[in-house]
Amino acid sequence: MPQIFKIGSYWVYFWANESEPLEPVHVHVSQGSPNANSTKIWITQTGKCLLCNNKSRIPDGVLRNIMRVIEARSQEIIQKWYSYFGSVEFYC
Repeated sequence: MPQIFKIGSYWVYFWANESEPLEPVHVHVSQGSPNANSTKIWITQTGKCLLCNNKSRIPDGVLRNIMRVIEARSQEIIQKWYSYFGSVEFYC
């Protein structure tokens, strides 16, 4: 899994085998190494975050802080998405 960055013990990453057709830009977050029950966060065209699901059950306060960091680094995420997948589309 391409790791984008870490926030404390939480990994922010892409799945290498995203579905076909490629989904809009998003990241997965989990504590420790990637797993199937990761939290999924969409990145919007304006660089904001939308929570798709919180399957990894990150506590609300921690999740808010993680989403703030993701928003602050959204351009980096979008650039890495493009570099890895070759195209960029947005959920909204």
